[in-house]
Amino acid sequence: MGVRSRFAVMSLTEAAADRIREIVEDSDEPVAGLRIGVKKGGCAGMEYTMLKVAEPDPKDERIDAHGVSVFVDPSAVLFLIGTTMDFETTKLRSGFVFRNPNEVSACGCGESVMLKPGELPPVPAAG
Repeated sequence: MGVRSRFAVMSLTEAAADRIREIVEDSDEPVAGLRIGVKKGGCAGMEYTMLKVAEPDPKDERIDAHGVSVFVDPSAVLFLIGTTMDFETTKLRSGFVFRNPNEVSACGCGESVMLKPGELPPVPAAG
């Protein structure tokens, strides 16, 4: 049984995919992609998590874009619906950026967010 994929929970920009590809290729151990989640923490209440994945969990939502794979932790799906994952480099920092319509607020440091659950898209009726 493979990893489920019904609709795209989130999307990736080409810049994010390029950085994920670098992480996968530069890894010393086999990596299938990155696993994205959210956890309680930080001054605004929640933080995004990213881990290298060798073997995806069959319960994860899989997103394939621009030649890379991202796996979304099932407990994070409702918080990440509609999110675009980007990678930005500025004069001060470089890193992944999440443009999340479910974000209620963020702390000043940009490391912590307050999220509300999003709405799952309606399932089309069988014809």
